[in-house]
Amino acid sequence: MFTKAAVLTALTAATFAMAAPAMADTAATTVLPAANMEAVLKAAQIDPRRADDTQTPGAHDSVLLVEQALQAKGLLDGQYVDGYFGTTTITAYSQYQKSLGYTGLDASGLPGKTSLEKLGEGRYTVTNPISAGSQVTYHGKTLNTRTKAMLVAAEGKVGFQVTLTQGSYNAGGVDASAGTHDGGGAMDISVSGMSSTTRTNLLKALRNVGFAAWYRTPAQGFEYHIHAMAVSDPDLSSGAQHQTGDYYLGMNGLAGRGADDGPQVTKVTWEEYQRG
Repeated sequence: MFTKAAVLTALTAATFAMAAPAMADTAATTVLPAANMEAVLKAAQIDPRRADDTQTPGAHDSVLLVEQALQAKGLLDGQYVDGYFGTTTITAYSQYQKSLGYTGLDASGLPGKTSLEKLGEGRYTVTNPISAGSQVTYHGKTLNTRTKAMLVAAEGKVGFQVTLTQGSYNAGGVDASAGTHDGGGAMDISVSGMSSTTRTNLLKALRNVGFAAWYRTPAQGFEYHIHAMAVSDPDLSSGAQHQTGDYYLGMNGLAGRGADDGPQVTKVTWEEYQRG
């Protein structure tokens, strides 16, 4: 003979037994916020080159997640957790990379996919990942697979193949390059025999697929050539990061930070170009 209290206890236990799996499922499917690597990389190039604290459009939320994670590790003071990937955040991210055992280019403060994911464990997920890919030889020079794909696309637009005079990962190779070719995403192109129209069309093609590209001249201290940096290449050297940031801010990528003297196009990354 069951008492009323016993029946109620049994019913309550059964209810909790049925609810427990549902509660567990809810906990297991908690969705973490997403940090968009494309947006973070773009901000990490542009924000440190600004004269003020204007934020890179579309990057605030993702940068904020990264900064909050850096703060949680004691690497970034709270006053800099603001969605602006300035020089202080670059330094903090570099310190984090070094804490993982990274050195050189891998600890430049420019986020890579692996470090970004490690930093976000339990805090955020990484979307829109970008990879430089492996090092390859193209036109006799070293590039990475991302940069090679970009150059092939630009060559397709102009209908001819270029001659490279310098590639990437060329640390100390050319003094006048000021370290911009130490990492990935960098190349110099010969303009020998090109008409001004052909040269301009090539510059447009390079910019249209995601390069920051300029025509360099003796008046600027160089032999005639086209200098190009792949925007948002995760292997960019510090000098190259500065050049791509200045490109977005309408400058010529030189130390004097003069006005951009190249053909004007809608500025895009390789990934944005591919999405059309």
